[in-house]
Amino acid sequence: MTPPSTGLLTSSNQEPTTTQAKSGGCGCDSKSSATVEMDEKLKERIAKHPCYSEDAHHHYARMHVAVAPACNIQCNYCNRKYDCANESRPGVVSELLTPEEAAHKVLVIAGKIPQMTVLGIAGPGDPLANPEKTFRTFELIADKAPDIKLCLSTNGLMLTEYVDRIKQLNIDHVTITLNTIDPEIGAQIYSWVHYKRKRYKGVEGARILLEKQMEGLQALKEADILCKVNSVMIPGINDQHLVEVNKFIRENGAFLHNIMPLISAPEHGTHFGLTGQRGPSTKELKEVQDQCAGNMKMMRHCRQCRADAVGLLGEDRSQEFTKDKFLEMAPEYNLEQRQEVHEGIEKFKQEIKAAKEKALAGKKFANNPKILVAVATKGSGLVNQHFGHAKEFQVYEVDGQEVRFISHRKIDHYCQGGFGEEATLDNIIKAIADCKAVLVSKIGNCPKEELHKAGIQTVEAYDVIEKVALEYYEQYVESLEK
Repeated sequence: MTPPSTGLLTSSNQEPTTTQAKSGGCGCDSKSSATVEMDEKLKERIAKHPCYSEDAHHHYARMHVAVAPACNIQCNYCNRKYDCANESRPGVVSELLTPEEAAHKVLVIAGKIPQMTVLGIAGPGDPLANPEKTFRTFELIADKAPDIKLCLSTNGLMLTEYVDRIKQLNIDHVTITLNTIDPEIGAQIYSWVHYKRKRYKGVEGARILLEKQMEGLQALKEADILCKVNSVMIPGINDQHLVEVNKFIRENGAFLHNIMPLISAPEHGTHFGLTGQRGPSTKELKEVQDQCAGNMKMMRHCRQCRADAVGLLGEDRSQEFTKDKFLEMAPEYNLEQRQEVHEGIEKFKQEIKAAKEKALAGKKFANNPKILVAVATKGSGLVNQHFGHAKEFQVYEVDGQEVRFISHRKIDHYCQGGFGEEATLDNIIKAIADCKAVLVSKIGNCPKEELHKAGIQTVEAYDVIEKVALEYYEQYVESLEK
């Protein structure tokens, strides 16, 4: 995918969109030049990582390679599955790869999808329970594709033993899944922990895991490796406790906190799924995320990707690059061509940024009631998708002065050739029932009428998300005053 045409944002009826980037952090004038410089360097480190930067996820893609099948703990929410093309959740893959196959796949995809900037190893087990395969894969990719960011996701049990190796390979982003800082709660989440050739259960196993996670978090901080912490929100077990987890990781060097909902459908075969443990509602998830936001960055755009996901967040093109296909493809990695594409993306991002600032300028509304709007988007920060083609809606909170991304809602395709459309539309309406409007590039009369009956307005546009959202918000406020 190439960057969208910039003509959208520079048409003759718009003012020139030249704007100077602000410094990082809070933007306070009291910042020292050293702090500003540090913030700018940090921005540069995350600028093209779609998981670490909410802005980047609209434009840049990631891929995971499934080279790490073994795991050293058993979580009650996890059941690793193979050859599950239609199931999208962590721990699921269609096929396992050797390091050499994985490196070949990366080089193929880096040519086919030049906006792919990040290679992650996240399973289907734990990368550090498979250190030889994991680090061999990173070595091959670092040698042949130096512009691709390397990252891994781990439960943290073996992290301290491999921090030096991680640093040596310039793996600058590490995610730890840390669900609790209380071993008693951990005993309800983990069935067992295998450490130093012995299996531990209950509180004992949870305590060992927690101690190693804490040591690993500190080791990453000392090594100046950016750390994202994933926490699975499990109602009735750790939901109220996650504020404490957030405070702990914030004080101990984590850069980003991703609180994600438990996935617990019975058909997945997990312990929680089979015992009826429910996941949180979207409202419950948002409340905990809001409580934890404070002084720490929250990741709200996570898609809980498969261990072999390919493409932008919110899409998965892994079935285009199965082993029987990519092994027949010649690598097309070209650093210069990739850099040209990235330069185009960055130019487009600056135009998007200028358009956002222009839309926000002078927008002041009395009392500023907060509302939610759902957006159909294919990426690039635009309302640019037909209602019937959406697989998810991105949800934004609007208060007249700010348009803030808060979540995404996965849905089924409405356009299914007539089969099941009525039931699908009912489910879509339920998924966005708390939204005042849905912003789309196009929508048919039938779904539009049903949405209106449910109290959800429809807005057809092809423009910057924030601009469309604010224009709708202005109309919404005016309607309240009539």
